[in-house]
Amino acid sequence: MHTGSGDIYVTMSAAAQESDRPSFRRIADDQLAWLRRVLVAPGHMGKARARLADTGTVILDGAPGIGRTSAARVLLREYHQDAGVFHELLPEEEEPSRKAQELVGFGDRLLLDLSAADPARWAAAHAQLPALRKAVHEQQAHLVVVMVNGGALDPDLQQYRVVIEGPPCDKVFRSHLRTHGLPAEEYLRAVPAVEGFLQQRPMREIADFADLVRRAREAARPDDTFAEWCASALDARADRRKDVAALVARLRDSPQRALLITVAMLHGAHADVIHETSQLLLRTTGSPPDELPLLQHKDLAERLAEISADTGPTGHVRFTDLDYDTAVRTHFWDHMPALRRHLGTWTERSVGLSGPHVTRSLRDGLVAQLAGQYLRTGHGEGLATLAEEWAARDTSQVRRDAAVQALTCGLEDPSHGRFFRGRIYQWCVQRQLKREFGLVLVQVCADVVAASHPDQAMLRLYYLACRDGDFAPLARRSLCDLVATSHRLRRRLLARLALHGLSQPELHVFLRICDPEPLADPYDDTRALVEEDGVQASLTTCWSAVLGGLPRTTWQPHSERWLHAATARGRRGEVLLDLLVEAADRCDGRGGAFAALYASARDAERTDPLGPARAEMTTDLLLRKISAAQGLGPPTTPPHAASARGTEP
Repeated sequence: MHTGSGDIYVTMSAAAQESDRPSFRRIADDQLAWLRRVLVAPGHMGKARARLADTGTVILDGAPGIGRTSAARVLLREYHQDAGVFHELLPEEEEPSRKAQELVGFGDRLLLDLSAADPARWAAAHAQLPALRKAVHEQQAHLVVVMVNGGALDPDLQQYRVVIEGPPCDKVFRSHLRTHGLPAEEYLRAVPAVEGFLQQRPMREIADFADLVRRAREAARPDDTFAEWCASALDARADRRKDVAALVARLRDSPQRALLITVAMLHGAHADVIHETSQLLLRTTGSPPDELPLLQHKDLAERLAEISADTGPTGHVRFTDLDYDTAVRTHFWDHMPALRRHLGTWTERSVGLSGPHVTRSLRDGLVAQLAGQYLRTGHGEGLATLAEEWAARDTSQVRRDAAVQALTCGLEDPSHGRFFRGRIYQWCVQRQLKREFGLVLVQVCADVVAASHPDQAMLRLYYLACRDGDFAPLARRSLCDLVATSHRLRRRLLARLALHGLSQPELHVFLRICDPEPLADPYDDTRALVEEDGVQASLTTCWSAVLGGLPRTTWQPHSERWLHAATARGRRGEVLLDLLVEAADRCDGRGGAFAALYASARDAERTDPLGPARAEMTTDLLLRKISAAQGLGPPTTPPHAASARGTEP
């Protein structure tokens, strides 16, 4: 959650098998934990916390720029638990037919950020708040709403409203510096110029300035003081456009301009990387080679001095003025539009380079700088197209990683996130997807979209998982991992599978998510998914399609798990048996389905964890239910009746 304007290296987790990076849930939790460390509690935060604890809902009001959304996220972070997930509600992106109850799962932590809503959006969301709050209460979830400043609120909702006040700006500044690792003996010193700057600043500006101070410290001489770091940071906020334009006008030769662009795009990279990539930029733009003998060329130190940069003691290249790289990137992007296409090609080629100083963080940083220019100037479509081209043109992992990074930047941009979520949806439902780009989409959905919008991630992974492409198995695995985090997501996916027809790929998706343990485990100490009428209907429909459409060798391992669970689960175990029998009864050749199901039960006896004797009792009960379904015996205990044969473990 970097808010500064300087170097940023974002490393997202990979969904590929070889990755050891954290899952989407870890990423979301890490982001919220970081925010909790850096946040200075605004005024009346305690009141908001108490209101959320007492009612499960709090509506935050207050002036823009005081950190309302950050406070909302921290409040929800404090209710982290194993049950439920964090997700941000997006009313304008939800299916119109979805009810409030379908948006809330047991123990979920929901954020509804309406701080920037226009009057129409606020009115529409406000009308749905009573139903949403009711669903939150029923599911023991927690909801934080950030309302539009000055918006009207119904009297019935006023009890949930808390007006928060901005925290002291100097404390916010010091909190960011402490989180950045600056020692207390430095940032506690008074700097009059900084104190004047901090007066009545929005929280985001303070965070940006603190990051500039961090960068100034990293680039400073050992004997520089905190006041000098701050002075450098304040100078960096000045408008550099005229200075950069004058420098570019003096640099008429292509090699020097290429070096200037390269240092700006790869600021902080090792000199070897700067040299190689600047030569690559010259070739990419079609510049002729320098015909002078090699020993007559200017060395890199002289050329860097001409653009106000140097290597420093570690050999990494930076401009001598703080944040000068931002001004250079802005100048060339804005004033040389024809260069933009070449920068995309150059970035793609640069991430494919290798060497001791070409790291994943450097590649990600380069892509982030390019993406930042596309997004700053409102060209989200161009960035999306570029990411698709990168992945489709090459099978290498580094270029797939670059495509993932580009889409990640788009998704996390406040102004373009909605566009990129929609664009990814369009890609996922397309009939034709190349393998490499399919893998990129799986990773982005599983690692980035799912972190704050798990419902949208689930739907996109569902479409990818139901394909015949080489990326489908990974999509199914990622989809299974996602629904394992939420009973609500599992319920919703089962309903979608049952409702939209069951093709062969969809049957395999069902078998991946039909594990009986989460279905039979109570999710609120009393209820289990398998006891819900809607879930029972979905399971019956899906199992019927499996028994009638797949060979027994395919579904046998999954039916064994159901039969083992039936042995161990008492009343809920009997519900599992009833669902299997009803599913077989719906098959066109129900006699063959019953026979296959019974044979599966006999085979499952040998591997039952509770032993063959207990498993035989389950098989006998299954046979009686099959007989009853065929009209050959008395009915057995109905699914919803209390069982006299055992109690729930």
